Amino acid sequence: MSIEVKVPTVGESISEVTIASWTKQTGDYVKLDEVIGELESDKATFELTAPAAGYLKQVAQVGDNLPIGGLICYIDADAASPAGGTAAAAPASTPSAAPAEAPAAPAEAPAAPAAAPAPAAAQDLVMKVPAVGESINEVTIANWNKKDGDLVKAEEILCEIESDKATFELAAEASGILTIKAPAGTTLSIGDVICVISATAGTAAPATAPTAAPAASAAPAAAHADHSGVAISPVAAAILQDKGIAASAVKGSGPGGKITKEDAMKATSAPAAAPVAPAAPAVDIKGNAVPAAAPAKPAGDRAQNRTKMTSLRKTVARRLVAVKNETAMLTTFNEVDMKPIMDLRNKLKDKFKEKHGVGLGFMSFFTKACATALAEFPAVNAFIDGDEIVNNNFVDVSIAVSAPKGLVVPVIRNAEKMSFAEIEKEVIRLATLARDNKLTLEQMTGGTFTITNGGVFGSMLSTPIINAPQSAILGMHNIVERPVAINGEVVIRPIMYVALSYDHRIIDGRESVGFLVRVKQLLEDPIRLLLEV
Repeated sequence: MSIEVKVPTVGESISEVTIASWTKQTGDYVKLDEVIGELESDKATFELTAPAAGYLKQVAQVGDNLPIGGLICYIDADAASPAGGTAAAAPASTPSAAPAEAPAAPAEAPAAPAAAPAPAAAQDLVMKVPAVGESINEVTIANWNKKDGDLVKAEEILCEIESDKATFELAAEASGILTIKAPAGTTLSIGDVICVISATAGTAAPATAPTAAPAASAAPAAAHADHSGVAISPVAAAILQDKGIAASAVKGSGPGGKITKEDAMKATSAPAAAPVAPAAPAVDIKGNAVPAAAPAKPAGDRAQNRTKMTSLRKTVARRLVAVKNETAMLTTFNEVDMKPIMDLRNKLKDKFKEKHGVGLGFMSFFTKACATALAEFPAVNAFIDGDEIVNNNFVDVSIAVSAPKGLVVPVIRNAEKMSFAEIEKEVIRLATLARDNKLTLEQMTGGTFTITNGGVFGSMLSTPIINAPQSAILGMHNIVERPVAINGEVVIRPIMYVALSYDHRIIDGRESVGFLVRVKQLLEDPIRLLLEV
């Protein structure tokens, strides 16, 4: 029985995922709950596990975008495991049938032992355009990584295929000689023939000349000398080939030193070769030396490096553009005098840490201030769902955190009920998980409002983009001492500019400005947060 493995429901507002990588390949035997690949959404990367034991047959390729419920692969659960197992009946039937047919073989061809390698006459494998996603009817061959007549290995990247929604790689389904049927630039419909792999070419030599087997088997190694003895994923191999970097020059971080996609993306080319020694100085007709011209600026100073966008980056880019196009986004600004908070922190931070085991940072003040203001301006805590406005009676604050793979937004649940110490502990816990790439999808979905702090990178002012489907986001910035007028006198105060980007379809100007002013009041008089006034 073949079991269909489909894209699971991975979180609120996520309608599609991208195949990031395969840890198992077609034909591999997988165990129950064994990790077979990685899926990426615009919010997280998570592992795909096998729902049953059996042999894997991939349907989706690395880079494919699939909707929720889209078919990823099959698992043949009826096939026997490599070790026999409970389904060993199939291998057992083969030996039992052999004696029944064995007498007929000598009668027909008693002197034909050389015909044993007959399987070399297997039919050519025709590769066609796969179904690459809902509503996609045609694709274009972007480029070929292999040439017509090349010897290719199974799972080796042959070419790149582009649709109007994504670019993905086509891997060889078998080893053999490649015959290209659609050159680069050709537009094909789903099911059209892309190429043919002649599977007999790699096995024809042993049938006629057994002694030539070592030479024949060495051909693939010669064609890919850089990969000799190096474990590398197909996607990583294609990336290194595009960069012109040998696999032997890259240190793999995967199991057993395997080179992963991330390793290939980080790899850099070797330094350029040493320049050729300059020619002898020129002389004029009288034998006098001609002053040498000023050396030309090295071409390397204007060199360009191209790297492919990761699937996660492409998805994030697409969603950010969608937010800009589908919302009426505006930004309002204000400034906050941070002296009261800084004085309070300096006075109580040691006692706070001694009692609670965590430091007293700015994020707890801003989170509490926003939670209080959101209760007074519920439209800022709501979102649009079709023709309806959904109001939330709770405050789940998404905190933007810089992680190795990009910006992520883990969520602090029910922030309106949490104390300063509880918020600080949760911020540290989520930030640590983000830096270690251990955040789950559940920890990054469902937020009702987002806070992002560009100030940690030195930003003075910005217009943050709304984190859909939310309706607003608060941007914090760096704290700078500025001259301000207080009670008719000019004094120096630590000032932070704050920005609120909001969806004008649901939040009016009065509410957006009122919300930001309320946040400013609470931060400049933090006692209000403690007394809830």
